[in-house]
Amino acid sequence: MDYKKIKSKKIYEQVADAIFESIKSGQLKPGEKLDSIERLAENFQVGRSAIREALSALRSMGLIDLKQGEGTYVKKYDSTLALDTSILMTKKDILHLLEVRKILETGSAASAAAKFEIGDEIPIEQAYRDMKNARGNQALGEEADLLFHLEIAKASKNPLLADLMHQVSGMMIETMRETRRIALFDKDTTINQINEEHVEIIKAIKAKDSQAASAAMMKHLENVEKVLTHFLDTQK
Repeated sequence: MDYKKIKSKKIYEQVADAIFESIKSGQLKPGEKLDSIERLAENFQVGRSAIREALSALRSMGLIDLKQGEGTYVKKYDSTLALDTSILMTKKDILHLLEVRKILETGSAASAAAKFEIGDEIPIEQAYRDMKNARGNQALGEEADLLFHLEIAKASKNPLLADLMHQVSGMMIETMRETRRIALFDKDTTINQINEEHVEIIKAIKAKDSQAASAAMMKHLENVEKVLTHFLDTQK
């Protein structure tokens, strides 16, 4: 019999799990202020970097709120949400994923443009419209955003490329969720900017311009990386 390998959790994941359980059980109540990073590091007997990563991950899950200059506060726990701390990603994880996305998606956009046929744009444009019309509904926006990128891979007419995109789709949705959340509150990075970047990708594919499609996709992913890394750096 083959047994599934047990994956050991990183220190920050263990810290995040512990805080998550305290929130879930009601030990930490909505509106309650968490201890400082220094005090948490002392209590958990771990380094400050592990605490920062744990707090960043919990914030991305919507469990805590960081108020600049004031501290970190517990948000109301919604038991209907399927929250799983096993999917938490560190900054390094995110950068690795974005590197993979750049390799896969610039190629898929270029291939989709080179092999473009009338009708290929229909599911891509529909995903874009759903994304644009999902204002106020973050879950729908995330799903449409993911579908947009998957449809481009499908339009490459390379089933292996499409399969590779599906394999990383679980991690992609996490970074998309955080990007869109930040964009809603960051005056320098708006949802409109994200939408415009998607439009440029569509235009290049329909124009059968592989170079422009690849460049537009790279520009979009570099901006996503800039948003996420800037946010993560401010959490330190």
